[in-house]
Amino acid sequence: MSIEKVRKYFEKYGKENQILEFPVSSATVELAAKALNTDSARICKTLSFKTADGCILVCMAGDAKIDNKKFKTTFGLKAKMLTPEEVEEFTGHKIGGVCPFAIEKSCVEVYCDNSLKRFNTIFPACGSSNSAIELTPQELFEFSNSISWIDVCKLSE
Repeated sequence: MSIEKVRKYFEKYGKENQILEFPVSSATVELAAKALNTDSARICKTLSFKTADGCILVCMAGDAKIDNKKFKTTFGLKAKMLTPEEVEEFTGHKIGGVCPFAIEKSCVEVYCDNSLKRFNTIFPACGSSNSAIELTPQELFEFSNSISWIDVCKLSE
């Protein structure tokens, strides 16, 4: 089970007991915000995009959307999302629980979008469709082994 991999992964940071599990689904930004009783913008969603030899994971605020022009400028390729099967193959997590933690494939690169820096803490998933953990944006960056902070999003109006 993916959440158990993530729990084990967080042991090295002493955060394994801080993973929250809900009796309801947190598989979408809206459901996660409701489960956590927080603003949907503070939900950290992780989107996955194809590259020539793997994928890019972008961690971003719940109210942000990918700006295709910024994405292409940053990565030199069109923002093409993975299929659900590809997501699970590359990340080890199913849609609804995708997170940047416990990723075992070296062809997966993680980036954090600046849209997350507006908040003291955010809530990424932890490998299942009913889990999350509260982290600072800097903790997310460190724990996800992110390559860099990027600006590839636009905020909803």
